[in-house]
Amino acid sequence: MLEGIHPLLTGELLLHLDRMGHSDAVVIADAHFPAWGLGERVVDLPGTTTPEVVAAIRTVLPLDDAPGLDLMRSADGELLDVQHELMAAAGTVIDTTRFVERFAYYDLAKTAYLLVRTGETRKYGNALLRKGVVGHASA
Repeated sequence: MLEGIHPLLTGELLLHLDRMGHSDAVVIADAHFPAWGLGERVVDLPGTTTPEVVAAIRTVLPLDDAPGLDLMRSADGELLDVQHELMAAAGTVIDTTRFVERFAYYDLAKTAYLLVRTGETRKYGNALLRKGVVGHASA
């Protein structure tokens, strides 16, 4: 155990977040997301929600320049409650968030350094964060 570290940040997750470089991406995915089919590095955090995990990761990971957050656009383009929660957890707003079509989002996820699969059951509860420069204020 470590002091001052959010309890959702497991040793395995911290290891991968530490190994990420500037602009590398981490996808925090819902339970429906094909994480193991798309990613080389996957950490499972069952029993969690994507906003909880995004908030925990943001305690140690600054965001890259906007857009530092990509969300999967819902089928009808409506902004869903889970998406509002993800932006709040990431510390972004609509103007600093990019909304990506579902299959284009899968293509982005394939290039991510890390995928974290949560127990989130709400649809479109996926967030892609880009790592900023550690030790400098995010824009």
